[in-house]
Amino acid sequence: MVEREPPVVRDRGAAGVGARWFGVVRGFVVRRPRWVDGALAAGVGLLNADRALAGAGAAGVAFYVAVHLLLVWRRAAPVLVCWAVLGLAVLGLVVVGVRVEGLHPEAVIAIGVYTVARHAALRRLVPVVVVVGSLALTASFSAGPRWTAVGFVTFGLTAVVLLGLVVRTRRAYLAELEDRARRLERDRDQRAEIAVAAERARIARDMHDIVAHHLSVMVTLADAATLTAASSPGEAVTAMQHVAGTGRQALGEMRRVLGLLHEDTRAAVSAGAGGAGDVAASPQPGLADLDALIAGVRAAGLHVEVTTEGVPGRLGPGVELAVYRIVQEALTNVLKHAGASSRSGVRVRYTGDRVELEVTDDGTSAPQGGGQAGGRGMTGMAARAAAYGGRFAAGPRTDAPGWSVRATLHGDPASDAPASSGPASGTTSGAAVRGGRGGGA
Repeated sequence: MVEREPPVVRDRGAAGVGARWFGVVRGFVVRRPRWVDGALAAGVGLLNADRALAGAGAAGVAFYVAVHLLLVWRRAAPVLVCWAVLGLAVLGLVVVGVRVEGLHPEAVIAIGVYTVARHAALRRLVPVVVVVGSLALTASFSAGPRWTAVGFVTFGLTAVVLLGLVVRTRRAYLAELEDRARRLERDRDQRAEIAVAAERARIARDMHDIVAHHLSVMVTLADAATLTAASSPGEAVTAMQHVAGTGRQALGEMRRVLGLLHEDTRAAVSAGAGGAGDVAASPQPGLADLDALIAGVRAAGLHVEVTTEGVPGRLGPGVELAVYRIVQEALTNVLKHAGASSRSGVRVRYTGDRVELEVTDDGTSAPQGGGQAGGRGMTGMAARAAAYGGRFAAGPRTDAPGWSVRATLHGDPASDAPASSGPASGTTSGAAVRGGRGGGA
């Protein structure tokens, strides 16, 4: 037994075919409006020809054809065609004997009035309605009051005008919707491009901070290991161990940044990178990671004194990452330009949802100012501070030789994530370590 197709499926197929045919017809109407108007004129003319032209001569036929032929250009010149149709229809009735039969001349006049209401300016519609209404009422009262005819004329004229205005309003509304959709699509594409550019800039800043900082520490440790390899092999081995640890930390942070671009590859990275996979899956660094950052810089031989004031409020992970990157970049610049033999100070002050940073160095092994001005690192630090409504300044110190980097950032009040706990107020000092001696990475 052959199973019948379910009615729902059959209905959907019929609806799909109907929709396709409707789309084809609508597309043809939009592309060939004059052909459609020609078919309309021919249909209306043939519908009334047998009765309207009964007994009419050649002149009557010519007037009749001319009245309907004008409808082909009704969209190109709606007002002119309407007045011409009205004039020729009246002349045909009065002069050459075209009869008022069937829908002639009401049909052609109604099409003319509709076209004016649909396509012409509204100020052109009023005189057309007044003249057509006056002629119709005059014809209705010419052989005595015929209220049925008056009602029919009034209703028909009102319906035609309202139909034209409704279609006009609907077309204008649809055109506005289409224009709005195009604008929204264009704005969406522009916002997407801006977001992509901003994300690329942020990733470029992160990659710069990661690579510049860790390479500076690694180069400093490698130089120290080279200098102490002959006299103190143990210290050289310790320095190279710090180099390896710093390199692994750099790889982990790079995987973490790149993982933001490829969320779907995190599992593969974790599976194929061994212990580093756990680092790649960990969150971005924040305030809690500042101690490890300072320890790594101290291991490279830089004397760093850290001062913390206040307790961090609700800063949000974005602000914490910005604070971490600014301190990281500032200490990297100290290593690169002032040298590991210099002394640096890191001061972090929390006031409610605001963070104030200051990183200084004495620049004893470099010209005053440390040569830190300009460059991509400074631009990145300024951008991070500005992203959170803060300020950034860098330049030579006024109280002593050296360089100073200052930044102020404001926390995100809308963030529900608690800030990482920072150390209590106080001062800690790292001993000056040469060649990777002392602190751990």
